[in-house]
Amino acid sequence: MTHDYAQKVRTLGAALEDKIIEWRRYYHAHPELSLHEFSTCDQIERELDALGFEHKRVAKTGIIATIRGGAPGSYSSSGMPCTRIALRADIDALPVEEQNKVSYVSQNKGVMHACGHDCHIAMMLGALHILKACQSAIKGEIRVIFQPAEEISDGAQMMIDAGALEGVSAIYGAHIWSEVQAGTISCAPGQRMAHTDWFRIDIEGVSAHGSMPHKGVDALVVGAEMVTGLQVLVSRDVSPFEPVVVTVGEFHSGTARNIMAGSAYLTGTIRTWSKQLRTEVPKRLKRIATDIADSFGATARFTYEEGNPGLSNTPEEAKRCERAVRALLGDAAVSDYRGTLSGEDFAYYLEHVPGVFAFIGARNEEIGARYPQHSCFYTIDESALVGGSMVAALWALDYLQEHA
Repeated sequence: MTHDYAQKVRTLGAALEDKIIEWRRYYHAHPELSLHEFSTCDQIERELDALGFEHKRVAKTGIIATIRGGAPGSYSSSGMPCTRIALRADIDALPVEEQNKVSYVSQNKGVMHACGHDCHIAMMLGALHILKACQSAIKGEIRVIFQPAEEISDGAQMMIDAGALEGVSAIYGAHIWSEVQAGTISCAPGQRMAHTDWFRIDIEGVSAHGSMPHKGVDALVVGAEMVTGLQVLVSRDVSPFEPVVVTVGEFHSGTARNIMAGSAYLTGTIRTWSKQLRTEVPKRLKRIATDIADSFGATARFTYEEGNPGLSNTPEEAKRCERAVRALLGDAAVSDYRGTLSGEDFAYYLEHVPGVFAFIGARNEEIGARYPQHSCFYTIDESALVGGSMVAALWALDYLQEHA
């Protein structure tokens, strides 16, 4: 069924490519942090108004838009769609000072679209324009979710609580991705991203004069030992066949150069692939931290916070997405990317409805698009954007045609 629409989608996409890049550059130059995406929402709503799509603001800085199918039988006599699916794009930026020298560099100091959410907005707007041109043939309804606060892992649940998934049968999401080559897209079935959890360790020692270390318990030294010691879990306490990452991202201690620190704290993240290790790893980290502190005569308090669940694609919707990639971009465009221990709150949607999360390749070392997500030098091969728009649109059209 995918091929029924593919040529039209390709033609529409080709005509939109320059506009999609223009949108991306606008949003890149005007990034906003999580739950502060007010101007971003205003601009998106102007685009929705121009297309004539209904929309409403929810969850403070989220938007739910509706594409009503124009084909006969799209709605029952009571006004309910015969089928409703969803497309999602996240819209927030990061607290990063951009170092790129481009004409569309961030105009908001200390804020940057360093993870590609500017691209997600642009690709979704492109998909909406394609779907608008196909609206008379759409049987059913497409709900479009512009989601805030993905970077702080709150946005998806906020949108779900606001009713974004009510009546939805399946959902599509995508991420522009620096580890996947531009011109290719990865949408394999099964688990694609990790469980992403957080920890903090508070260390209490005894402060003393820096010239009299034997009079105190140096919390800074204890913390330094923990930074190294926690990695023993990954290198020696877990099977090498099990993907696990333990990263200490913050280490704070000390008040002056001649005072031995009486307290310290570490914060970090735990990334696990299996559900079993997600349960076991925090217990092991707590044991290591407590034992290290005890061996120095200090105390440690371990705090654990559960974050996003692992993200797994539904086999049927992953296959539908792959068909769209092949039909639009060719067989060689299907990437064999194995997945990542990064996390995504799109996983919460997939706990409620079937769906697929695609990685849109944007890596192109020849033009400098080689830096990872969250880098101050992050950039993309913009030729990848139109493919993301087309695949989202064709996935939606294929689903609604099959379930008409």
